[in-house]
Amino acid sequence: MKIEEILSKCDHTLLAQTATWAEIKAICDDGIKYHTASVCIPASYVKQAKNYVGGLLPICTVIGFPNGYDTTAAKCFMAADAVENGADEVDMVINLGWVKDGLYDQVRDEIALVKKACRGKLLKVIIETCLLTDDEKIAMCKAVSDSGADYIKTSTGFSTAGATFHDVELFAKHVAPHVKIKAAGGISSLEDAEKFISLGASRLGTSRIVKLAKAMEQN
Repeated sequence: MKIEEILSKCDHTLLAQTATWAEIKAICDDGIKYHTASVCIPASYVKQAKNYVGGLLPICTVIGFPNGYDTTAAKCFMAADAVENGADEVDMVINLGWVKDGLYDQVRDEIALVKKACRGKLLKVIIETCLLTDDEKIAMCKAVSDSGADYIKTSTGFSTAGATFHDVELFAKHVAPHVKIKAAGGISSLEDAEKFISLGASRLGTSRIVKLAKAMEQN
């Protein structure tokens, strides 16, 4: 697989707490240059970034991030605010405590409300696989499938582990055909990126693939 094809599936990501506007501009420049699927950035930079890139690059942001235990009303406000500011895609974190309590209908209903707040923009649902059992992951595949969301996503990158091949395989077996898969967290090589794609991921949340592309240009 050519690196250009892998890059076209990357949400080029910068979500560090200390991210500055200069750093956000730099990843926007990279996203445009390398034709990434989007840049994924903090919500506070969405409006600036949207104005900066014009229509050259989709802007993705995160809500309820990284812990997921904001109220449903807060998540819906954050999603609507992000879209109002120009976000093309929203990545939300589920309420993991509700999953542990077996409240899957409640999780599904919250996702559906956030999707409505996105007003037609893409919604990706982060289930933080490193904190869930396989049975919980499978139940979440159904909840996400029934919610109207567009993607199921493995990880925030801020917990105990990131994407695994096992989790992407599990998603591919259990999500409905209309739900796509995003692998995120710890994707550090072209080989891993290619394998995640071959297992069923159509998006990758990573900043390292662009860094690898830059390194290849310099060699």
